[in-house]
Amino acid sequence: MSQLPPPVRTARQAPQTNEYDDGPFTFRPATKDGFNATVAIQGPSGSGKTWTGLSIASGLAEGRRFAVIDTERGAAALYVNDLDVTFDTLPMHRYDPRDLQKALAAAAQASYPVVMVDSLSHFWKGTDGTLDQVEKAKSKYGGNKFAGWKDGTPIQNEMIEALMAYPGHVVVTMRSYVHWVLENGAPVNKGMRAEQRKGIEFEFGVAAEMDDANRLRFIKSRCPSFRGLLLNQPNGARDIAKPYLDWLRDGGKEFDATVWIEAASAPEATPDSLLNLYREVEAASALATPLMHPETGQPTSLGDFIKERGTALKNAQQ
Repeated sequence: MSQLPPPVRTARQAPQTNEYDDGPFTFRPATKDGFNATVAIQGPSGSGKTWTGLSIASGLAEGRRFAVIDTERGAAALYVNDLDVTFDTLPMHRYDPRDLQKALAAAAQASYPVVMVDSLSHFWKGTDGTLDQVEKAKSKYGGNKFAGWKDGTPIQNEMIEALMAYPGHVVVTMRSYVHWVLENGAPVNKGMRAEQRKGIEFEFGVAAEMDDANRLRFIKSRCPSFRGLLLNQPNGARDIAKPYLDWLRDGGKEFDATVWIEAASAPEATPDSLLNLYREVEAASALATPLMHPETGQPTSLGDFIKERGTALKNAQQ
């Protein structure tokens, strides 16, 4: 009777790790450095969201031209003379969240100090918005719409990350509606809700809602000046932009993302210098900063570009 050969023990392979993703957990002194204004205004049609948003954006831009990503059929442009503000517009007619990332990358490349999205609601429930993406994806999962969120959620989250990491100030408007729920068989008014993913307002440093009488009520604010404040027919530049900027600049300094982009693109960059740059950008919470790829011209993020170039240089050395 033949005997089986003795078992051969092989060394267990260590799991592959990526040096960019496997960074140290390092605590640093807390500072306000690098923080930009992020403002969300929600309200029903006719409440003054676009007007107020433009006024805030103008105040944040401090006399410089800013960018408006327009989904409202040119509504912002109607106020260009009335508000005496200077801005450029990018009209959009389809609202794939990935297209907003492209628009943000183009605005960043043009160095606009402020970008305004009027309105963000279209990228949720408009043509090709997140809800459309979920509807299209469900066919991959046997028509299961809930499973379609496996595709829709990352698309939505990446859009918000790009918006929050824009290398400048951000102002968005959102349409809102009255949220009714049934309690004991009777409809109960639970207040206004933005036409965007639930809780979206808490992503922003300052969030407010406007009513039909053009009153603005702050519903969330990291800036102490706005907490519990109600403004009647607000002047966005004076009442919101100025105190917000004053608070951000009190003990904080601005970051210039172009310095990081130039360092990542530099011919003399090495794998080590790029890894160190990645850690610096990571510490500034700026990895999702949108930009156009210097070589392909396609939208990407600052973190992905640094990682791509550093990995390529390291592989070339092997």
